[in-house]
Amino acid sequence: MQNLYTEVTSLDQRCVSQFALSEEVMMEHAALSIARFIQERFEPNASVLIVCGSGNNGADGLALARLLEGEYRVSVNLPFGASSPLAQFQRERAEKVELKNTPIEGEYDIVVDALFGSGLNRVLGPTAIEALQAMNASEGYKIACDVPSGLYADGTLDPHRFKADTTITMGALKRSLFSDCAKEVVGEIRVANLGVSRSRYEIPSSWKLLDPSDLSLPLRTDVSSHKGSYGHLSIICGEKIGASVIAGSAALRFGSGLVSLISNENVTIPYELMQSHSLPATTTAIALGMGLGVEFCDDELNMLLDNTLPLVLDADIFAHPLFLKLLQRDHIVLTPHPKEFTQILRVTGIADIDVNTLQSNRFDYVEQFCTAYPSIVLVLKGSNVIIGAGEKFYINPHGTVALAKGGSGDVLGGLIGSLLAQGFTPLEAAIQGSLAHTLAARDFDKNNYALTPFDLIERVCTL
Repeated sequence: MQNLYTEVTSLDQRCVSQFALSEEVMMEHAALSIARFIQERFEPNASVLIVCGSGNNGADGLALARLLEGEYRVSVNLPFGASSPLAQFQRERAEKVELKNTPIEGEYDIVVDALFGSGLNRVLGPTAIEALQAMNASEGYKIACDVPSGLYADGTLDPHRFKADTTITMGALKRSLFSDCAKEVVGEIRVANLGVSRSRYEIPSSWKLLDPSDLSLPLRTDVSSHKGSYGHLSIICGEKIGASVIAGSAALRFGSGLVSLISNENVTIPYELMQSHSLPATTTAIALGMGLGVEFCDDELNMLLDNTLPLVLDADIFAHPLFLKLLQRDHIVLTPHPKEFTQILRVTGIADIDVNTLQSNRFDYVEQFCTAYPSIVLVLKGSNVIIGAGEKFYINPHGTVALAKGGSGDVLGGLIGSLLAQGFTPLEAAIQGSLAHTLAARDFDKNNYALTPFDLIERVCTL
């Protein structure tokens, strides 16, 4: 896991006070990190355009231009001049190696955006828009210095923004880089060293980024175990039977010793899944909501849930009158998509918003919900999945567009339910189930429009 920060100015200031690093020293390290990236990937004499703002992000770009000049064909554009003391100082240094302010003309092998960085807090004006349009029109490889220009600190995007192939962010990871809409513009994300290791630069954060190496599979090590050793997930099978079958198949593949579908009527299901009209006594966790519809009356659901078993809740249950009562229980994981989460916010009285408003401020609304319900684990689905529990928050950035298919969420519910049944804590079940879900999709080696839920389930086997 890696730390995520809403701002890093305080971390920069800490470097100055605690490690005696000046802003200039940190700037030189930032520029050197980008220079090394370019030197590793591009042959000498490639053409490089660096568009620099008037502040310290522009100063980073000017320092980069000086470092590359002589080895690459470097052009520098300063649409606003240089206003900050460091930008003026770096411009003076750049001029001493004969770099001058040149218009954006022609094609370049590499385009570097050093316009605004993470400090952007205003709507872009005509000059910036013109520069961004010219930069984006280039076919060259595009690198953003710190964050792509047009990406705001809250993770929202200006209508005009730089679209990077790689973002090299300074010192530590900014949370804004992992909003849903940011995924459109950031490309590959790397962290630039500013003169001390990240372990020295960073301090603990309540927000974390999940890495593939954080995946911990429910591998079996007890050679004398049996099916009862690995839990029994019961899935309340509603009128849309397919959703429960998908969830059940995912749960069985992810290690549950037994999986039962609970239904009022006999239904046709795969042979490896069991079915029952009542909750089996051996049940260790329950999945509820996927395809639920109106199959069960309130009294029937109350009877099935008259216990303290861990629950994973999804889809239809969020609009059910029983939902608010379920929120009072312990050991619960919720897996809503954005529209379902707006329903949850509405019925809990936290906020009455539409999906666009939520997507513009996912981080804040997740924090609000987790403050109101600190014992609940929330998994907010999206391009970048957010997992929240109390004061701990995690972002899973590994999802792909291949998951934009009906049934993908049922697979996720089954994976999390499987881990709950096997004894994982709700938070660990949510983290590991989400990672398995996205990494299985990422490994899909066919056209991204072709992934089905059962393709996804099969790939869980080979993680």
